[in-house]
Amino acid sequence: MKSFLTDENIVVKDGTNFKLSNYSTQYNGGITSEDEAKELLAKANKEMGKLQNKLYATDNHSVLLVFQAMDAAGKDSTIRSVFSGVNPTGFQVSSFKAPSKNELDHDFLWRCNLALPERGRIGIFNRSHYEEVLVCKVHPEYVLGQNIPSIQSLNDIDDHFWQMRYKSIRNWEKHLAASGTLILKFFLNVSKEEQKARFLSRIEETKKNWKFSFGDLKERARWNDYMDAYQSAITDTADKDAPWYIIPADNKPVMRSMVASIVTEALANLKLKYPTVGEKEMDEMRQAKEILENES
Repeated sequence: MKSFLTDENIVVKDGTNFKLSNYSTQYNGGITSEDEAKELLAKANKEMGKLQNKLYATDNHSVLLVFQAMDAAGKDSTIRSVFSGVNPTGFQVSSFKAPSKNELDHDFLWRCNLALPERGRIGIFNRSHYEEVLVCKVHPEYVLGQNIPSIQSLNDIDDHFWQMRYKSIRNWEKHLAASGTLILKFFLNVSKEEQKARFLSRIEETKKNWKFSFGDLKERARWNDYMDAYQSAITDTADKDAPWYIIPADNKPVMRSMVASIVTEALANLKLKYPTVGEKEMDEMRQAKEILENES
């Protein structure tokens, strides 16, 4: 199976020299055909299922996978395809829309903290705490609705404010990693041209009409602002314990196979083993076997 976990063309563990524009939306990592991508995905699905069983049995790690992207990049379909082989018992997906009144009455990390996967489970954030430094940075008026004592006007939402948010995110993720959470963050990097094609497809194909929202065009008009927000967020939060993966998203089969390979290899690197039982338990199993075999 191809390895993308440490591929310098997509992984960012230190944002010091990071520049989003240097990352291709069409990089294929040596995957030369759709059939090859599908085969790689299928192998990763199968292996991921085995590793998930060990994760669940071992119960000493949790896995948090963060997915961020522009509209039409393929988040939902990627999550669906990549994790088709996992056991739902040890798997959860959390989506974060506009915060509720109750959520606004807490700090910006509170609702994500509630959704964290417990040990033994894989948790996915379909959008995440990063919305607070992405959509809120493009639309700072949303911050005014969070009733933060020091924020009285848009003028108060300055560079220092965003730096403090990045710091909060870094510290939170470091705490999670130190507590046994494997963190992988994926930015599905779709080009503006490909997004246009996918929007047009949603309009022109009846079966896709339900996916289209005119509001998406308003956000598309702020494309450069969003790219600047992603640039800053990744620069300030990429870390070896919580790396970002800039996944080329113009080719969906390649994108899905890369994500699946990264998650599978990262799980394998945890060196998970099924728990062993003590002599007392072994003796009880021997007794149980004898009882079962002697049943009439």
